[in-house]
Amino acid sequence: MTIAALRKYKRILILGAGIEGQASLAFLHAYVPNAIVAVADKRDGPGYLEKQIDYDLIIKTPGIPKEQVTRPYTTATNIFFANAKGMVIGVTGSKGKSTTSSLMYDILKEAGRKAHLVGNIGNPALDELLHGNTKEDVYVYELSSYQLDDILYSPHISVITNFFPEHMDYHGGLAAYWEAKKKIIAHAKTSDYFVYHPRYPRLAQLAKKTKAIAVPGATDLPLADRDIPLLGLHNRENVQLAVRVARILDIEDKTIKRAIRSFVPLPHRLQNVGTYKEITFYDDAISTTPQSTLRAIESFPNIGAMLLGGQNRGYDFMGLAGEISRRKIPVLVLFPDSGIAIASALKKVGYTPEAMLETRDMHDAVQFVYNKTPQQSVCLLSTASPSYSVWKNFEEKGDLFQMYVKKFGEQR
Repeated sequence: MTIAALRKYKRILILGAGIEGQASLAFLHAYVPNAIVAVADKRDGPGYLEKQIDYDLIIKTPGIPKEQVTRPYTTATNIFFANAKGMVIGVTGSKGKSTTSSLMYDILKEAGRKAHLVGNIGNPALDELLHGNTKEDVYVYELSSYQLDDILYSPHISVITNFFPEHMDYHGGLAAYWEAKKKIIAHAKTSDYFVYHPRYPRLAQLAKKTKAIAVPGATDLPLADRDIPLLGLHNRENVQLAVRVARILDIEDKTIKRAIRSFVPLPHRLQNVGTYKEITFYDDAISTTPQSTLRAIESFPNIGAMLLGGQNRGYDFMGLAGEISRRKIPVLVLFPDSGIAIASALKKVGYTPEAMLETRDMHDAVQFVYNKTPQQSVCLLSTASPSYSVWKNFEEKGDLFQMYVKKFGEQR
């Protein structure tokens, strides 16, 4: 919705008082000063949604399902797209969005472009519009399925990193989740681009149907694998996507190479916590699905211990159990609630680890790992489940893991 269209409304309600809601409020104060603007949030009490009746327009934040909106509405994402003058590179996918977006941003900055990192990994998009909105601005926008669910625009360059089950509780099923994800190119023009990996069947099919120019991630990288400061095949795929986008923008390979070599990996994404008592610890707290944990396992030849489990969203853990069995990973820690399902899957594949602990306490989990894990091996936190049954979010889970790893590791 353009600024001119917003100014036609006299009473505007922002649903959701989080970071994006506050950015919407600042944007409206700057560009729609004559409107009466209010904010309603679930912290106001169970009746906060009833306030909608008193307003002409609702600005819905991503975490609120559109079915709960009872008045005409728009979103901060749609307001951004309607008013951004510069190029938008949109990045979505089940995993890898943040790393891929950050890589692209670093490459753009290295190339001297007027780049902005916005969305889930960066600043709120509307905040960035307040600080810079010219044709020279380039916005790398990490887009969640929540934001894409009701999007009315497509970026100039759309990137989908991968696709597998996630956020089933919000979308109500895999089909609805896929419908939301693929909306990133629903409004693409023939002059736009779609960058993807053909190894994912849904993405390969989507590439055949889009109006956009569909191009796969670059396989001829400008630097050797040993010079990429990111572990794992999935991160190599993230690099391939970032390189392809950079080449679309005519950025030289020598610039791309410099940016990637100096890239600092994001926290909780196969982050090397350190080697203590001859065990090397990796924090992959971001991996909250079986598929992403399987990709993490691929990154190491010698896993001695794994910490698994969390909120049970009904995932199928048989593939994960089979890989743990095949690799004969000797030490497992299982957190509730999905730890029970993982244990059941392990039993079905006929695998019994040498040592296993069921706990909800990260202190006890890490202490157990130190006591049981073989030396010269890797301990991997990659829970294959969301965090919310035990922790506030994946950051809290990863921070606790790192704290106890260092606490016990530094004890004589």
